Amino acid sequence: MYIIKVKGKAKIPDYIQLRDDKFVLIAYFRADRPLSKLEKFGLEGKEEALKSIIAELPFGKLQKLEL
Repeated sequence: MYIIKVKGKAKIPDYIQLRDDKFVLIAYFRADRPLSKLEKFGLEGKEEALKSIIAELPFGKLQKLEL
């Protein structure tokens, strides 16, 4: 799974994209409100780790998500 942070403009907030190993978009959510249904993506119980990754993630750089 891959993660990328997309910079918002003006009134549009920053967003996070989660992509699978084929780079297909599987989740899209606001960076300040992490996705609540993380169990659907096998990330249940990793909310705090995901929040810290999102905070440190540079904009526009695709990274492999390893939790």
